[in-house]
Amino acid sequence: MPNRLANETSPYLLQHADNPVDWFAWGPEALEKAKGEDKPILLSIGYAACHWCHVMAHESFEDEDTARLMNENFVNIKVDREERPDLDGIYMQAVQAMTGHGGWPMTMFLLPDGSPFYGGTYFPPDDKHGLPSFRRVLQSVADAYAQRREGVAESAEQLKQIYENNLAGARSSGALAPQMLEIAYRALAKAYDAQNGGFGTAPKFPATMVLDFLLRHWKRTGTAESLEIVERSFRKMARGGIYDQIGGGFARYAVDAIWLVPHFEKMLYDNALLTRLGAHLWQATKDDEIKRVTTETVAWVDREMASPEGGFYSSLDADSEGHEGKFYVWSEEEIDALLGSDARAFKSYYGVTPGGNFEGKNILFVTADQSDVDSELLDAILARGKKILYESRAKRVWPGRDEKILASWNGLMLRGIATAARVFARDDFRDLAVRNAEFLSREMVNKGRVMRSHKEGVTRITGFLEDHAAVALGFLAVYELTFDERWVDRAREIADATIEWFWDVDKQAFFDTARDAERLITRPRDVTDNATPSGTSLAVELLLHLSELQQDAEYRRRAAFTLETLAEPMTRFPTAFGHLLGCADMEINGAIEVALVGDVESAAFKALEQAVAERYVPSLVLAGGAVNKSSHIKLLEDRPLVDGKPTAYVCRNYTCDKPVTMPDALSDQLNKHASALSG
Repeated sequence: MPNRLANETSPYLLQHADNPVDWFAWGPEALEKAKGEDKPILLSIGYAACHWCHVMAHESFEDEDTARLMNENFVNIKVDREERPDLDGIYMQAVQAMTGHGGWPMTMFLLPDGSPFYGGTYFPPDDKHGLPSFRRVLQSVADAYAQRREGVAESAEQLKQIYENNLAGARSSGALAPQMLEIAYRALAKAYDAQNGGFGTAPKFPATMVLDFLLRHWKRTGTAESLEIVERSFRKMARGGIYDQIGGGFARYAVDAIWLVPHFEKMLYDNALLTRLGAHLWQATKDDEIKRVTTETVAWVDREMASPEGGFYSSLDADSEGHEGKFYVWSEEEIDALLGSDARAFKSYYGVTPGGNFEGKNILFVTADQSDVDSELLDAILARGKKILYESRAKRVWPGRDEKILASWNGLMLRGIATAARVFARDDFRDLAVRNAEFLSREMVNKGRVMRSHKEGVTRITGFLEDHAAVALGFLAVYELTFDERWVDRAREIADATIEWFWDVDKQAFFDTARDAERLITRPRDVTDNATPSGTSLAVELLLHLSELQQDAEYRRRAAFTLETLAEPMTRFPTAFGHLLGCADMEINGAIEVALVGDVESAAFKALEQAVAERYVPSLVLAGGAVNKSSHIKLLEDRPLVDGKPTAYVCRNYTCDKPVTMPDALSDQLNKHASALSG
């Protein structure tokens, strides 16, 4: 008999709809039941593509005896972390404070008022690996709540102290200094894994936001090592098992230090951030491999992650048929049978062996020892082989797809695809970006306020700070691609709503939830990057970009103040502030404003556009339009044509170069400004 979760739209919650556990979704009914019956809350948080969430569900939540213990002693609440990042963030803080680490599934025990007092992540069905069995945990917590309530309440009270910093007022530490960017670079260079790319050891995550900052640092300073870190890290990932060599797209992370064995789930947000980084890295290097991997990633999104209405789905599961990675791995025999005479060269290139490299099968990766086959012939063999293997793989049982459409992740992906469309001059990518922007505008934005989640025609949950800022930044990227000014209007409307609903006048800071959101045990405010940029850093970038585009001093003042309040932690912990460091670069070294005026359909105008698209320009703010057109983009004001030809104006730090009409002259100006350090 299905439980209450059968009425939910979240694919993660629906995965638990047939559990014998008496699950509630988070809401008044569950919280009132806990208070009325004086029962502790068992809060389980995860997401649809999470492998260990599936494991714990099979071992414990599907077990009748375990479910009986849960139902008798607790009010059981299941939460999709992707729909409710506010709840996830609040209780993840508590888990990390108690255990020193976090992750999913998250298992928390709360007082009826929502205060946490005990928790962890995955618990096994039997005692093992130093972890107590889940049933033992359940019994111990139930006994403590029934017999030692005072101690439980004391634990909850002590844990509440961790939330005090969320509500502390923000104070500026003074104007930002260029030295902080250099200090951050040195710390990141020290943490770099020169052999394998990336940072740290296993498990290894893409760290895309840090790499984006380092690419900026290279262009600003000419520091060769910065580009080496970014290029080598991207290339190592692109050649590893973390990248799907057959279908395109990146998995969430590698379980090893060499990018070989991925945690096979594919998340929209990782691919969004890596698409934009790849487009920028190609601008810097003109490397064909980087272009191929970036465009393959966009093609994967279009082929496997785009809804008919234009939204992008959230993720593909790590598991299929109950096994992690089964969909993606190959035996040598399969490849021999499928590829025939091409198999030897294909296997050599992708490291295929009889024994495999993952549970007896092969994760394809690009070997360091390249095939001795002629490169042109090899390219043809690989192209044929990938097509055949993709078609064969498509006949397998597919991993589950989480088909909810999340605003912030769509905004990030929109930005990545719009950037790739502009950089690679791809009309198909342009169409994909515009279709997604239209969907978001139509279905998920109302009077500047963004909704969080959409599935099967139902839009729900008031959006968070990250949703508003990411969608608005996506709209600005579509403006730079199309020069259709309605996208600036929509971005500015969202920016104004962001200030109205998320800026706290007393604390002088952005919060992650709106001021009219559900009252929780604290108002969450996480300024650090996690798998995605923090809401604060996205909001700062949005305001900085609009301040340049519309010459709005108030936007810039608020963004600069926020950066000043976080200067010290940014400098000390650069790995946690990659995106905000990019914003700091924009504030310290100045945005590079480019205004293109003239007939946007003319070959001369498009040549100027191409000159901008081909070059990596950090903190670029781009505007374009006809000179006689009634525009409300301030950056385009008072920009006459030169000799009646399409003309480019390049400005930085309130100073503009001589207007130019030739692409080569524009390129020279862009290179000069992009490489120049502030003051």
